[in-house]
Amino acid sequence: MIIKNLNSLHTDSYSSAVGYIRAYGYIRASSYLRAKKYMKAEKYKPEGASLKVGIIGGGVAGSTIAIRLAALGIETYLFESKSSLIDGPPMCHLHAGGNLYREIPDEDCVELLKQSIDMLRMYPYSIDVRPTVIAIPQRDDGTPESLIPRLQLLTREYKAMIVADPANKVLGEAEDYYRLYNKQDLLALIHQSNFDINSTPTHLDHWVANAARQLDLDKLKYPIVAVQEYGWNIFRLAASAQIALGFYPNAHLLLNTQVVGVTVADMTKTHTADENSDNELALKPFAVQQLANQQVDGSTVQWNIHYKQKTYREDGSEANTSVDDTQTIKVDYLINACGFKTGIIDNMIGVPAKRMVEFKASYVTHWNNPNSNATFITSQTDSNSYSHDDSYGLEEDLIYSPLILPEIIIHGKRGTPQGMVQLTPYPNGYYQIHSMNKAVTLFEDGLVATKDDDAQPELKPKYIQCIEDGWNPATLQERSQRAIIEVSEFVPRFASAKPTGNALYGGQQIPGNNDTLRVADVSLYPEIHYARAENVKASSALEASDDIVKLLESQNLIQSTPQQNHSRHHHDWIYLRHSSKQNIDDLAKLFAHQRAFPLPMSDVVTSFS
Repeated sequence: MIIKNLNSLHTDSYSSAVGYIRAYGYIRASSYLRAKKYMKAEKYKPEGASLKVGIIGGGVAGSTIAIRLAALGIETYLFESKSSLIDGPPMCHLHAGGNLYREIPDEDCVELLKQSIDMLRMYPYSIDVRPTVIAIPQRDDGTPESLIPRLQLLTREYKAMIVADPANKVLGEAEDYYRLYNKQDLLALIHQSNFDINSTPTHLDHWVANAARQLDLDKLKYPIVAVQEYGWNIFRLAASAQIALGFYPNAHLLLNTQVVGVTVADMTKTHTADENSDNELALKPFAVQQLANQQVDGSTVQWNIHYKQKTYREDGSEANTSVDDTQTIKVDYLINACGFKTGIIDNMIGVPAKRMVEFKASYVTHWNNPNSNATFITSQTDSNSYSHDDSYGLEEDLIYSPLILPEIIIHGKRGTPQGMVQLTPYPNGYYQIHSMNKAVTLFEDGLVATKDDDAQPELKPKYIQCIEDGWNPATLQERSQRAIIEVSEFVPRFASAKPTGNALYGGQQIPGNNDTLRVADVSLYPEIHYARAENVKASSALEASDDIVKLLESQNLIQSTPQQNHSRHHHDWIYLRHSSKQNIDDLAKLFAHQRAFPLPMSDVVTSFS
């Protein structure tokens, strides 16, 4: 946390997500009614102050902050330009210890462990309970022994967390947080006959045996590590957040909504869009000192958020809006959670900041590995499942029973041709691939920094176009195939995997000038009633929301009750009391389809219980 001294539309989760899909004829009446049943949640209005807070950006940070504030009874307005929440840069992994990153300090790994456990408890239905296998290849200068002190530290910290609150035991027993395997161990596991290769593993040795069957063991240094760093599903996280917000009548979710300006309420001097700019959000900045001088004690600052709601034609294309379509909401506090576009809001209100933005991508592939059995499924008899003719208009899908793998990490130096390789499993043979070199996940000119007079780093137009309009199919195919080749160096049979034409990609903000930074949460400007979420990793979002609550309390703008504090720290969230895994399953599936991803990617291999 860094402290710096310096008329509403309520769109509930059901109408925004299900209604949008329904408008395009993807679901029939039966699916519509089933979705309505779980999305029309009973509303719970907590006691709280009359404070109004505007949050710009519905990613992980903005959504989590909105839930945290709404639970305190605060009138919360969340603005998101897309049609659903949390549709941003690639994520797939709960960094419960940060073991993917050799280059970050131990204290950051401990912080990631604590933050990840907190987020897991808030969003349990979004977690895929499967371990991560980490190996150092023969070609790398690093040694496995260098990883062990950090793993020992994280085990001690995890044990201390369990002692402090037994409910923190969400990664299994502390003594099982990690395990080391030498080559002889792996060979013995491969030949054990009591592991059913077609079943979901239930203990660590089974997971590791499945990985060992596929890895080229001669290319690795030993020991390798199996650690309880779980998967984190973006579709399920989006569904969880959207359902959670739907329980609060004081949470106003404005989807398909573009913020076009921010001004100080009741000031005669305002700033408007630069008519010569192609970017609707690139507004002429004004000096924040003007506001600081006017507001002596900072207690009366208010902001006007000017926005337009997107409308769509029958063919699905976006209709043009005019200046007259602009609406305004006045709020008492402004929170900037715009992700890689955070600097645009900083520019609007005249707050300087130094940051970098990096365009990154991961690629979705399908692998019908040698242990698979495939059959066509065109209908389902389970009354809680979607039948072929009401499953959002999809064609027949192949249902596979492949060998179930853990996540596999092959360490490497970031940005070099031998950068880290990451293979993330999803159900039914789908895999997401990161490879931290400039031919796959990173890009030659994809990292940019701020200029002295501009808080928003300027990504190349080709990356902005990719984020807003999608990939060039040829480029996507080429990079996906490269990703498959790099995985197959260590998982030889993976060479037969096929690109699906999907990628998870976007811009990632990095505060400051250190591109290896992995832990950051929020910067606070109390005298102007402004906060900026600066999450590099999604796991920092809840800590950022706590920092904002503490600031609001310190300014006597709110006062949390003992019951509210108890509910927060024991994760007694209303949505967890009144919704189920099935609710998350249904909405996550809908989001995966809306975003044109294979439906199995909306599910998990092993649910958290």
